[in-house]
Amino acid sequence: MDHLRDKYIALIAEAADENTLEDLRVQAVGKKGEISLEMRALGKMSPEERQVAGPALNALKDEINSALAAKKQALSDAALDERLRTEWLDVTLPTRARNVGTIHPISQVWEEVTAIFAELGFAVAEGPQIETDWYNFDALNIPGHHPARAEMDTFYTHRTADEDRPPHVLRTHTSPVQIRSMEAQGAPIRIICPGRVYRADYDQTHTPMFHQIEGLAIDKDISMANLKWTLEEFFSAYFGRSVKTRFRASHFPFTEPSAEVDIQCSFKDGTVTVGEGDDWLEVLGSGMVHPSVLSAGGIDPNEYQGFAFGIGIDRIAMLKYGIPDLRAFFDSDLRWLRHYGFASLDQPNLHAGLSR
Repeated sequence: MDHLRDKYIALIAEAADENTLEDLRVQAVGKKGEISLEMRALGKMSPEERQVAGPALNALKDEINSALAAKKQALSDAALDERLRTEWLDVTLPTRARNVGTIHPISQVWEEVTAIFAELGFAVAEGPQIETDWYNFDALNIPGHHPARAEMDTFYTHRTADEDRPPHVLRTHTSPVQIRSMEAQGAPIRIICPGRVYRADYDQTHTPMFHQIEGLAIDKDISMANLKWTLEEFFSAYFGRSVKTRFRASHFPFTEPSAEVDIQCSFKDGTVTVGEGDDWLEVLGSGMVHPSVLSAGGIDPNEYQGFAFGIGIDRIAMLKYGIPDLRAFFDSDLRWLRHYGFASLDQPNLHAGLSR
């Protein structure tokens, strides 16, 4: 059998690719290969001849298979070496430019405001965007004749003539969350209520849907002084500089006394700069929670008192980041989003500094 061994060992050594090697395998040890046919011929031999030829054929088959496997590995290694030689990459080169999204200014400011109030000890409360008129108006001491309850100002959901249920509205503020939180937690309580709200209005500074964050703090000894300190701490952290506030007497059905809050600023060449100058800019409404509202939330007004305030997230986003038109927040203009949006790794936060 030396002639078969020498023949295939030489052919295997000369094989230049794996296809040629596979053809040699079939010719040698395939079902109809030369060595396989020799092994089938063992049945025609005498027992003495089989004792000699059988082991020799098995040894030859093993040697050919080993040679095939070794050559296949050598060809594979050579192919890999060739790829490594020709297919290379300079890992120090800059990466290809990728179009990535940006974080919307509303989402960014929502996170900023939440983080600041969290540092001040306020928890976050949420509630439904479709409310009954009791939670949206009655529980907040808003009388039936109040203009806010008119359909020209508030979105009411449809009711059929035979529906026996109270009117439902798209909430006009996040104050209903305060009532629900008081019902669920009682007092003392300290929460903020961020969320979407809806009013029938649309111009440069108003949209039918906008974002609001309200605050509520109730305990036995809370006063307007605590409210003023909280708001000044918030604005100073948000704008990254000391900001003074000014309270002006006002009226809201759900607070008594009520106050509009102005922040110190300067107006120069059409630009508003917060925290300096002799001018003032109105930014929010606030006051001490009305006893009727405390009662509606299940809290005894003879034992507890507290303050509440409401801030438009969209408005303070415009103020901090110099955005002139509120409507642009909802236009989905990619050019606007790329200009005013925030990269995911370049967001103002409490640790890196909230100013940009």
